[in-house]
Amino acid sequence: MEEGKKLWVSSSPHIRSGLTTQKIMLDVLIALLPAFGVSIYVFGLPALLITIICVCTCVLTEYVIEVLKKKPITISDLSACVTGVLIAFNLPVQAPWWMCIIGSVFAIAIVKQLFGGIGHNFLNPALAGRAFLLASWPTRMTGTSFIPVDAMTEATPLGILKQGLDAPLPSNMDMFLGFPGVYGAIGEISAVALIIGGLYLIIRGIISWRIPTFYLLTVAIMAFAFGEDVIFQLCAGGLMLGAFFMATDYVSSPSTPIGQIIFAVGCGLLTMIIRKFGGYPEGVSYSILLMNCAAPLIQKYTQPRVYGKPKKKGEAVNEG
Repeated sequence: MEEGKKLWVSSSPHIRSGLTTQKIMLDVLIALLPAFGVSIYVFGLPALLITIICVCTCVLTEYVIEVLKKKPITISDLSACVTGVLIAFNLPVQAPWWMCIIGSVFAIAIVKQLFGGIGHNFLNPALAGRAFLLASWPTRMTGTSFIPVDAMTEATPLGILKQGLDAPLPSNMDMFLGFPGVYGAIGEISAVALIIGGLYLIIRGIISWRIPTFYLLTVAIMAFAFGEDVIFQLCAGGLMLGAFFMATDYVSSPSTPIGQIIFAVGCGLLTMIIRKFGGYPEGVSYSILLMNCAAPLIQKYTQPRVYGKPKKKGEAVNEG
């Protein structure tokens, strides 16, 4: 190298992406639009009001906490909006306004901000909020709470199957499309709408295909092994919503390819075990939350060895 000419190398990362948190969250909101449209069509104005309450509460809670802690205001990154929509999507159509507020405040204040804000929460905030509401007010979060007041259906499809009720199950095609009469949480009733949104995120490169693919594949294999209707188990409950939009959360899931597969298989196994042998007809929420707790350990043992890092004591040294 000529005298006076030096090569200065800055710290990593050397390859930068134009993606920002705001752009990622905007894509997630766009992907949720098909399911949101179906929820408005099936449930009407209550679904819209619940979503508005949850989103506004999440944004306001994040703003107030960041002001009190004198931290930079991050509500413009849209992450609180995504959390609000996902909380609403996990609520029954008859959820009262105060329950929407409590669940949203818990998700943002306790699960997200208490641990340092975005990028530091080890649980999915929306699912943790749903689990908190389910533990606190179980009768308002199960059974006929999912059914509009003027509907004749007595339970959700998984509830009918779990309780062995003498009631007709909706067809697999109806559950796939999300026609009126197929009831559940606001955002989970149309499998096809959620699949469209999930494929949009995969094509855009926002989420990896591994987690939803291996999650759904594991559920299908387990359902077949248990002698259950595979299509029914895939379309029922919050499986599609969880597989594409919550199990894929960047912070609470592994980032390594092998780790994502292990994480997804664990979610699928736990989902079917809870559905088949648990006292609760749905297993998606708790399966993802449990695997969120295991994600750091999975990440640790699936992390590739850094190039140039010395081998541990006792390992053979490759001399080349």
